[in-house]
Amino acid sequence: MKRTILSALTILVASAAIAPIASAETAGFSIQSARLEALDARTKNSVHKLRLEHLNNQTKAIEDIQATRLDALDARTKAVDNIQQARLEALDARTKNSVHKLRLEHLNNQTKAVEDIQAARLEALDARTKTVDNIQEARLDALDARTKSVVR
Repeated sequence: MKRTILSALTILVASAAIAPIASAETAGFSIQSARLEALDARTKNSVHKLRLEHLNNQTKAIEDIQATRLDALDARTKAVDNIQQARLEALDARTKNSVHKLRLEHLNNQTKAVEDIQAARLEALDARTKTVDNIQEARLDALDARTKSVVR
């Protein structure tokens, strides 16, 4: 019986000695499990943050590209507007020159017509004056002839 008590006592002491180790192993396992869960949570948070950062970067890059495209489109539109403005100004200048030339030509034609009319009037006036001079000369000649015949 001593042996049985001794054996039971040995088992009791051994179990008491081993129990803290088993308990520590269980505690160690739960600590490792907690660490692993914390690491998983941090990793998930880090991956989530990286994904968000990547998406934000992509969004910013797309916005920058769109802004650049809009700037380029605005520049092209402005260039087209400037070209059209220059063409309109050139067309206006040509039109004004054409209108000016037509007006000058019209005025020159009017001036020539007036000069032709005045020349015709002067010729008619000269012809009348010559006719009147001829008539007066004929009258003077007739008067001279009468005067000479009366005097004789």
